[in-house]
Amino acid sequence: MVRWRSGTVLSVRRIWHGAIELDVDIADGPLRALAYPALVGTPEPGDRVLLNVGALVMGLGTGGYALVVALPDRLPADPDSDGATRDHGHLVKARYTPLQPILLGVDEESSPHREVMAAATGIGGMPVVTADLHSALPAILAGVHADRPDARVAYLMTDGGALPAWFSRTLDGLRGHLAGTVTTGQAFGGDLEASTVHTGLLAARHVLNADVTIVAQGPGNLGTGTTWGFSGVALGEAVNAVAALGGRAVGSLRISDGDGRDRHRGVSHHSLTAYGKVALTSADLPVPDGLEPQLAAAVQQALAPLAARHRLVRVATDGLDAALRACPVPLSTMGRKLDQDHGYFLAAAAAGRHAADLLSRACG
Repeated sequence: MVRWRSGTVLSVRRIWHGAIELDVDIADGPLRALAYPALVGTPEPGDRVLLNVGALVMGLGTGGYALVVALPDRLPADPDSDGATRDHGHLVKARYTPLQPILLGVDEESSPHREVMAAATGIGGMPVVTADLHSALPAILAGVHADRPDARVAYLMTDGGALPAWFSRTLDGLRGHLAGTVTTGQAFGGDLEASTVHTGLLAARHVLNADVTIVAQGPGNLGTGTTWGFSGVALGEAVNAVAALGGRAVGSLRISDGDGRDRHRGVSHHSLTAYGKVALTSADLPVPDGLEPQLAAAVQQALAPLAARHRLVRVATDGLDAALRACPVPLSTMGRKLDQDHGYFLAAAAAGRHAADLLSRACG
């Protein structure tokens, strides 16, 4: 449940797209907090703020933040739009929570894209790379652009992790390198809002004119350490959605020799479950060359049962390390940087390279 605190803003630490990081003083001392101005207004030094500190107290994946729930003494003004009509959208996300936003869905009646979306029936063979963790996003993008720097790449953010796209500093740093972001399900804050992965994929293709789309949850990952109890299980469902819309699914494998947990070493059980048990149709599963011999052997053994359903594709990795090191945002997964878990990022970049190859073949 919610652990409430009241505090006073001491200073603004930094600002990025959609978010403000603060120093806040509470009875127990100062702490870092995060506010989303579109939801709560813009905090300033001296403002009293109400905070949710539950995840911070438990040390969960909030980036070490308390979250600003309200500026009770200085509420933001109402939006300019008439709240009694649907002219500016009626898509409700984070539904029936106290901070539910009401947004314009890309395919609803008032959307300027309604006609295009209503006519869209598929995504025309578009390569769609699915990934378990948000940290794979910049590495996949680097792999695509290593071979196809001209490719328009969209990001479809699912609701397995953070719901506000604004939480991601990675996404903020990639804004100039992406064709756009579509937030789906309960997630919100993208360039376009969609209610399902299916409409999100259609929007990426027909509104953002994407050549390639990357599907992954926002920052954070819910997991219980059991076979089925993790938010990344939705990867398999995304593969099914890609097939239903006539796309080409490319599964970015979660590979690691840096993770201390046995269930994530070699090929993570997340990938094995999502692609091996949830996905009901085939995907391309790129396997990078150049892995350390012990890791390569573990990967080959783990993926053998998936070969009956999926296409295991060997991908050359020359030039991918340089592309990863030139990435416009820092690479980090579960606190590990590029050199601490090189196989993880190399696998994601290989998936991006394979998507670029599919695109080149389709264009050629």
